[in-house]
This record gives sequence, structure tokens and C-alpha cells, in this order.
Amino acid sequence: MANQEITRRVHKLREEIRFNDHRYYVMDAPVIPDAEYDKLFRELQALEAQHPDLVTPDSPTQRVGGKVLDGFAPVRHAVAMLSIRTETDISDGGAIAFDARVRKELGLKDSDAPVEYACELKFDGLAINLRYERGVLVQAATRGDGETGEDVTQNVRHAIHQIPLSFEESYPSVVEVRGEVYMTRPDFECYNERQREHGLPTLVNPRNGAAGSIRQLDPALAARRPLSFFAYGLGEVQGDWKPETHKEILDQLDAWGFPVNGERRLKYGAQELVEFHRRIAAKRDSLPFDIDGVVYKVNSLALQAQLGFVSREPRWAVAHKFPAEEQITVVRDIDIQVGRTGKLTPVAKLEPVFVGGTTVSNATLHNEDETRRKDVRIGDTVIVRRAGDVIPEVVGVVLEKRPAEVGAPFDLFKLLHGHCPVCGSAIVREEGGANWRCTGGLFCPAQRRQVLLHFAGRRALDIEGLGDKLVEQLVDQQLVHTPADIYKLDLATLANLDRMGEKSAQNLLAAIAHSRQTTLARFIYALGIRNVGEATAKDLARHFGKLKNLLRADEGQLQQVADVGPVVAQSIVAFFAEQHNVDVIQALLDSGVAPRESEGEPEQYLPLAGKTFVLTGTLGIAREEAKEKLEVLGAKVAGSVSKKTNYVVAGAEAGSKLDKARELGVAVLDEQQFLALLESI
Repeated sequence: MANQEITRRVHKLREEIRFNDHRYYVMDAPVIPDAEYDKLFRELQALEAQHPDLVTPDSPTQRVGGKVLDGFAPVRHAVAMLSIRTETDISDGGAIAFDARVRKELGLKDSDAPVEYACELKFDGLAINLRYERGVLVQAATRGDGETGEDVTQNVRHAIHQIPLSFEESYPSVVEVRGEVYMTRPDFECYNERQREHGLPTLVNPRNGAAGSIRQLDPALAARRPLSFFAYGLGEVQGDWKPETHKEILDQLDAWGFPVNGERRLKYGAQELVEFHRRIAAKRDSLPFDIDGVVYKVNSLALQAQLGFVSREPRWAVAHKFPAEEQITVVRDIDIQVGRTGKLTPVAKLEPVFVGGTTVSNATLHNEDETRRKDVRIGDTVIVRRAGDVIPEVVGVVLEKRPAEVGAPFDLFKLLHGHCPVCGSAIVREEGGANWRCTGGLFCPAQRRQVLLHFAGRRALDIEGLGDKLVEQLVDQQLVHTPADIYKLDLATLANLDRMGEKSAQNLLAAIAHSRQTTLARFIYALGIRNVGEATAKDLARHFGKLKNLLRADEGQLQQVADVGPVVAQSIVAFFAEQHNVDVIQALLDSGVAPRESEGEPEQYLPLAGKTFVLTGTLGIAREEAKEKLEVLGAKVAGSVSKKTNYVVAGAEAGSKLDKARELGVAVLDEQQFLALLESI
């Protein structure tokens, strides 16, 4: 073992390096020259090499290196990383409407004091959850679908020096810090310039650069990308710390050494929200990083708990977007894309233009009615906008620049001669709608590819390895026509495909076999029913319990499910009315796909129907297993405690959720009582 003098020196070096890392990476105010920093770092490396027993996971030297990963392991979030509502009114009215909703939910009168809000920037990057246990970073995970993300600990450890590997002030036994990984515009430009000098690929935009860097399988490559981080909230917390406001959370994160953006402010009432939105919009272009709006949060955590959630979005927060950036370009052609459900979407092929942080060469025209309303024609000069800073769209035509020999008014049926551009099947217009659709269904290769990709997607049957290129081959070679055909594939067939080989084929077959065991919710979502997303699929599975119950449900029965209205109900009934869809479902069941169903009864007859549980602390059984047991019995499992919670199941080291349950008078079960409850049903 190393003697005490060496141990003290190692500890001292780490303290100095961490201090200077914080000054350099977080405060942008270094206090020693680079050469002096390098000297300290090399001394620490040498001492740790001579005394490997002194190496700790949070040592600054552990940011260097890292093995190449085979893939990213899934991480189940202890507290779901839910998205917040986006205010569609980008004018002053968006802030006013949000404040009005909050005051109404809180039962406030006009004469009552204004609500206090914590206002922040809405960063345009990648959301990350950092888990610290006893002050040491043990895991970093992407947001993923909100419930399950990907383990990117190595990349975060090696690539983002702003993120502390540990912090030594008083801390909860477990604390999850949430924030945004991003790339500054200067760093983005410098990186691309270096890439161009060496003849290497450049990044499309800062946001994609950040997301792509974090998901590099080689941490050394990720470390070469210039990434930054801002902390903005918490996930799971276990311990005695009980903040009362969102501002207190951010101030504490700042004190612990996490970078927290300085543009945050406390504001009171709607008018001050409007002023904050205007002020940030005015300085948006001068910021060194991309933002696409601001975020308002009710500052009081007690009021947040009172407001609660709706459709998995907090009532106490909203993202107030800015007007999307716009540019002018020329329409070179209009193509028709065939979507997964057969929808035909006109797409403008543009003279490439840089807008909203990326180069755009295609923009949606949405549908025939919208294209005609805007009178977009080939040869027109048009205004292009990235709607919501995500989907490029044509906003309108600059008629003053329309050439004399511009193309004819848009007519989708005439353009396609009444047939699908991919399979040649007849096209029909939706009754009472603006969209045309191909009638080819699973016979249309364009739809077939999308159906298969959706079915195999991570949130559906999760068949790892069945991606775009492989699906394209399977469809083009007529090897797969419906999702059920996936389960007929054999080793010889797969091994002979391009870029496969025997090992890859074996891995894919294993993934296909594994996908046979799935949940009813995933199975319903995988079918690709129009208007049925993940949340609706879960609601349907929970309500009906069994697939056969869903198959025979009429529109009235379907509308008894939460958040299922007439349009969704009609889509579901229409889907199951098509015999070829029913045939595919039966073929899937015959091939061994076995979605886990409830033990016999629809949700309204299940013993825990209508009950909401919250799990906290360490349980003797895996939390996911406990959650599945509850959901099978009809219960809902939430991530936070509110007055609507029926039971809190508290394991070892339960923290703030247990305290909140006691404060609200919610029934608390220890693990023995919880297991006894399950056994009694």
C-alpha cells in the first residue's frame, strides 16, 4: 500500500485539478497556464501508475481512455424523463395562456398575488440523466423514450469535462442530475473546419453533433467532439435534502459545481413572462449556443405537486417556442412520398438552403389542399421554415419572383395518373379529408418497408439488427411481405444477404426469437394502427386486458378508454375490419409471438383498476418486475407522488417520495405489506 505522504499528495493533486477544471470548463476563467495544469496532471498519472491501489473512479485521470463498446445497455429511469408541453402560440399570448391555466388550476382569483415562475432557456441538444451515489458519478443515460434510455456513462465521463465525476460537499445518498448536452456554435464551426482540412465528414448542425457524439460507440471518438453541458433539474433523490423551490435546486446544483445557465430568472405573473420571452428572443442570435425557446416552471415545488400532470406532461411547466427561422429558396420539383399508412405527401425538392441550423433540400407541402392553398408550383421562389425547428416546410410563395414559365397548379391525382408512384395501386382520397392514400397496403413496397421498420422498432417488438438496409433487401428480394414473415427467416437466407454473414445472421435470429415474448402494449403499438401511439397502446392493453377483447370492441367501447376519442376509435375499428390485418395478426400468433396479457378480465374488472402506485427506495425484487405485476392487476405506476396517489411502496433508503406521501396522507406500504397485497389478490 502507498504510504500516507503519497496518499495525501494524490488527494491534493486531484483537488487542484478539479478546481482548475471547474475554472476552465465551467467558469471559462482559468487561473493557471496550460503548461502548469499539464504538469499537475502528469504527476497524478505517474503516482497512480506507481500505486494502482490509489486509483478511484472519480479521479481526473479516468476521463482519458475507455474501451470501445459493442452497444449501449438499456437504462430504466427511476423517475421518468417526461417531456413538457410546447406552447403552440409563439406570440405573447403563449405566456398569458400558460399563466391563466396555472391560476385556474390553483383556484386563484384576480385579486390574488401573481404566481412565481422560474424561467430558463430551452436548449437545443440532448437530454441526459446523471446518477450520483454518495457523490460519485456511477451512470449517465440518455432520455430515450422517457422511461428507458441508453447507458452512455463512458462517453459522458470522457467527453464532457464540465460534468463533475464527483462532488465533495454535503450530498444526498443518491441524486440524479438532469440537463442538456450541447455543442456551442463556435465549437461546431471549429470542429467542422478541422474536418474539412483533413478531408473528413463534417457535422450537420450543433444539435446532431451533440447527439451523435454521445452515441459514439468509441469513447475516444466521442472525446474528440467539443461538447458542453447545462444542468436544469433532478431525477431521483434519496436523502435528507428537501428543496422547496426549483430555484433552490438550480442554486444547489451550481454550488455542487454543475454548470447552470446564468440567464435563469424568477418572474411574477403573465406580463413578466412575456417580457422574459421577448428579452431572450432579442438576444437569441448573440448566444454562443442554439436555443429554440424558453421554459416557464412554477417555482414552488409544493404548487408543482398540487398542479400535477396531464397526459404525462406537467401542468406546472411549458416550453414557449420562438418563431422558427425562415429562408428563401427555389422549388426545383415536387415529389410524392408514400408513408407507412399509405398517405401520399407532396414534398418540395428545393435548391439547398441553410435554415434553422441545418441545410434543407426537401420541405413538406403536407397535402394537396395545403399545396393548392399556397399555390406552390415548380419553379416558384418560396419561403422555407423549419416548423418547430424540426420539420422543414414551405410557408408560402414569393409571387413577385414567380417566373413567366412556371409550372401548372398542383394536381396530385393528375400528376400520378391516379396510381401510387411506388406500387401502381389505385389512390383514393380520404372521405372528408385532405389526404390521398395508396390502396396497396402491405402489397405496396413503400408501405411494407415502413410497416416492417415500425414493427421491429425499439419501442415496438425491438428486433435489434433489423434496420433500414436489411429491411430494404428483404422487401426487394420478396423474402418478407408481412411482419409474420420475419419469423420464417432462416440462417441460410439471412447469411446470404449483403453485409450479413453467419454471425450477424445468428444474432438477428436470436433477436427475432427474443421478440416473441413481448407485452400486449408493445404488440398493439407494433401493428402500426393509424393514430395509435405508445401511450394509447398502453391504455388499450390496460383497459381490455386481452387481445381478443380489443379485436371485438366497437367504437363505443373503445371510447371508454382514456384519451381515445372518435377519430382514434374509428381508426382502430377500421384496422381490424380489414381481413388481411386480422390474417397477419393470426399468422404472428401462429408463429409463436406471445404478447403477455392480463389474467382474464378487462381493466374495469381487474382488482387494482383505478389505483395509482408509486415505487421508491430499494426493493427486494426488481422495480420493473414490481411495476409489471401492478400493471397486470390494472394499477397505474407513477413516477411522482401527488394527492391522486393511492399507495406508495417504500423500500430501503426511501427518500423524498416517502416524505411527500406522509405529508399528503397517502397510504404507505413496506415491501412485506406490498408482497402480501399481491399474494392476496
